[in-house]
Amino acid sequence: MGRPAKILAWLVAAIFAVFALAAIALTFFFDPNDFREDIASAVQESTGRELRIDGDISVQLFPWLAVEVGHATLGNAEGFGDDPFAEFDTARLSVRLLPLLLRQEAEIGTAEIAGLRLRLAVDSKGRANWDDLLEAGNGEEESGTGGGGSLDISGVAIRDASISYSHAQKGDRYELTDVNLAVGRVSSEAEPIPLEGSLHFDVQPSDLSGSIEVDTVVAFDQESGVFTLDGFLMEGQVEGLVDGPTRMRFETAAMEINSAENMVSVDPVSIALLDLAISADVEPFSYENDIKPTAQIRVEPFSPRSLMHLFDVEPPETADPNVLSNVSVVAKAYVRENNISLTGLTIQLDDTTFKGSMTVPTDGASRFLVKLSANALDMNRYMAPPSTDGGAASDESAPVEIPADLIEPLNARGDLEIETVLLGGLQLDQVSLSLNAANGRLRIHPIAATLYGGTYGGDVSIDVTAAKPVLSMNETVQGVDLAKLARAMFEQDNITGSINGNFKLSGRGSDLDEVQRSLGGTMNFELTDGTYEGTDVWYELRKARALLKQETPPEPVLPARTRFSSVKATGVVTNGIMRNKDLVADLPFMQLTGSGDVNIPDGTVDYSLKARVFEKPEALEEATPEEIEDFTKTVVPLKITGPLSDPKVRPDVEALLRQRVEEEIEDVVKDKLKDLFKR
Repeated sequence: MGRPAKILAWLVAAIFAVFALAAIALTFFFDPNDFREDIASAVQESTGRELRIDGDISVQLFPWLAVEVGHATLGNAEGFGDDPFAEFDTARLSVRLLPLLLRQEAEIGTAEIAGLRLRLAVDSKGRANWDDLLEAGNGEEESGTGGGGSLDISGVAIRDASISYSHAQKGDRYELTDVNLAVGRVSSEAEPIPLEGSLHFDVQPSDLSGSIEVDTVVAFDQESGVFTLDGFLMEGQVEGLVDGPTRMRFETAAMEINSAENMVSVDPVSIALLDLAISADVEPFSYENDIKPTAQIRVEPFSPRSLMHLFDVEPPETADPNVLSNVSVVAKAYVRENNISLTGLTIQLDDTTFKGSMTVPTDGASRFLVKLSANALDMNRYMAPPSTDGGAASDESAPVEIPADLIEPLNARGDLEIETVLLGGLQLDQVSLSLNAANGRLRIHPIAATLYGGTYGGDVSIDVTAAKPVLSMNETVQGVDLAKLARAMFEQDNITGSINGNFKLSGRGSDLDEVQRSLGGTMNFELTDGTYEGTDVWYELRKARALLKQETPPEPVLPARTRFSSVKATGVVTNGIMRNKDLVADLPFMQLTGSGDVNIPDGTVDYSLKARVFEKPEALEEATPEEIEDFTKTVVPLKITGPLSDPKVRPDVEALLRQRVEEEIEDVVKDKLKDLFKR
């Protein structure tokens, strides 16, 4: 070794020796705890907060300049209670001394903090307990040359930390506990930084809690101001969404935050939660201006029945047990300040495809908006199955309840169009309806559809603000094929023609059966140009006459049917029973008039009519002259009784006999009076 090299080596050794001796001397003659009050005073002066250092302060000088502080607390802002704003159990920071002195390079060891407890709060006036710290920080001017040095941190370790946030105005409280964070090497060379963390969270008053783990690689380009996350993965479990914990997973290949442009860019995202698999292609958005998050989302097929079980909700029994088993969603989502808007929405519900748009409120005050169209919907598959009990009730289903609990909080407006709807035995085509719900009142109006060659129009409302729900309806049918309607509703093939009608009714009850028993209102209808199969009114009249005259009944004309050109009636409904006093039925050679009742809950009819026969020989070819003379001179009473689906039409024999006796008595009295006046 040459002399210069030996001198240099000696100088370096001497310098290390000096630093070593200085470190030993400082260890013996310097106690950093003597500066507690100075440190506290400096913090008090710059922040206005009280700093207390209850633990020991230790300093190491060589080869690392290291400072370790024991338990310390920073006081809270005035008006936020006695609990400290922040505290920690221990904190340690170290830096290599020689690189800092010789090359202005800060080679920092792992920065460690244990037992950090940070309490953030907003009071009832909207003041935050960190506002004064921000004001103090903004009032200080930056100092130093600001250049020429480099930064190198071995890592950051946060152990057993907790952070709480409460908002007195909103009543919200968020708590993060068991927070552990490990950050890898941080360098001014903008090298990627591995990051791993875990925490437990609790959210009130929504009563959500759980634990999550995060794994990613972070990079920051100081010149461009771009912050990136590479391979971001967050997974864990959540409690409070359903009965018991549920797993969740959020993953994206990369995320970029551009602080210079205030923009965020995210690679395709996948989310797994509550047995749902959701993917999203997120467009770049801003966290400062009006460029809000927008994403093309897809919810993979899932089973609503399984989802209901997760929420401890028993799925409804349906006539088709296979429905509610396959739903998928595709939409373009726009996140706004108060809502999430979905456009280009496609919902596949079993065999039905809905398309349209939807706006979901996120502020708890805005309206839920929906506009959908569908190809076909078979509602019968989703109705309750028929009862399996024996006896007369075998074809009955359980009463359909009014969903008051669902309607009461509903705040929504919507439009729905469906090409074909199957409901009961009915097939409605080109169905369109509008829905409006608010303040415990639901109205579906207007409702329009084509129905068996005619039209249907409706206005239905449900009011659940009273002790029992009130169901009101104003429904109109025009030109509906009566044969198809009867076949669909009653499975009967005994009537033809067309029907026009209007029904304004309302009832009160917790289910439809109770509503029917309390129905009140008005209704009117007209049947035109049809036949009633199975009964020949003219034959029944002729048979009744023969019975009274003790003659041989005439031969029936088969098939038995009664033609009519018009049947009209109006009625008042009280407690589910329609009372009608003006029924008029026009037959080819006869007119029926009368009154009666229709029991809507029981589905039965009871009418008393009078038949007036007109002299129309071309229509009465099979009648004898005596029959025509008898019928055209008198009014014949009729009874219509039985179920609405198949009522029986018969002459009122009792009334006929009573009428015959009265006529004979009247004839006898007239004869007696004639004899009396002759005397």
